[in-house]
Amino acid sequence: MPLAQLLSPTELATRLATAEPIVVDCRFALEDPAYGARVYAEGHIPGARFIDLERDLSAPVQRGITGRHPLPDPQQLLERLRALGISQHSEIVLYDDGPGAFAARAWWLLAWLGKREGVFLLDGGLNAWRAANLPLDSATPAVNPGDLQGTPDASLLVSADTLLKRLGTPQLTLLDARALPRFRGEMEAIDPVAGHIPGAQCAVFTDNLDGNGRFKTPEQLRERFSALLGQRPAEQLVAYCGSGVTACHNLFALCLAGYPLLPLYAGSWSEWITDPQRPLACGD
Repeated sequence: MPLAQLLSPTELATRLATAEPIVVDCRFALEDPAYGARVYAEGHIPGARFIDLERDLSAPVQRGITGRHPLPDPQQLLERLRALGISQHSEIVLYDDGPGAFAARAWWLLAWLGKREGVFLLDGGLNAWRAANLPLDSATPAVNPGDLQGTPDASLLVSADTLLKRLGTPQLTLLDARALPRFRGEMEAIDPVAGHIPGAQCAVFTDNLDGNGRFKTPEQLRERFSALLGQRPAEQLVAYCGSGVTACHNLFALCLAGYPLLPLYAGSWSEWITDPQRPLACGD
């Protein structure tokens, strides 16, 4: 079974009518941290449970040490996932408003813990669900706790120190999921320092989507990432972004394209810049 899987809104509606997938609302807004819980209460896919990027899918920030969204404590995350009703063999459907970055963060964390089967992203997110004229609900569903177990997979992570040692090696492909102006250092509205990690290539996560906000075909994604890899081995690729969120979108898209699940520099740019000794670059 492929690790990265998509469901269309109509496919999800059919499953909700015939089965009991666990639907998880991952909506969030960086500029308004209360947004997700607020819009979930206003209306969500029927039966969906809510999970919050900062409270549930991240650990508390340690200023000057971590990035903006440190990885959560594995046991605390497992407890939260169990509270959503998730068990070892649960079928899970994750969604956000549409681009999929926050849903992809939840997908990656589940994979990190070992839950790699039966996990889907809703292609196009809630925007696509609404466009299909499918119903919303404001009720909070009753949930029976699940029994999910998991162990973090250290092979999916690259630390800042390890990445620093690998900079400049000919086989490294380092992909930055942020928008081009931030990558180039032309503007930075979120972090205190602009630019990118030396040697990185800009691979904006939204370029994984077509004009309708749906994921491009596996063939199109394979063409995209093949061009970024060049002759370098895919196994040497590392993904990062501003804080370890949108990079997960690239990792999901890479899996859609047929590549294995590749490593994440979870601290990303917002952690990298906490040490003034680490090198920085601007421009292309």
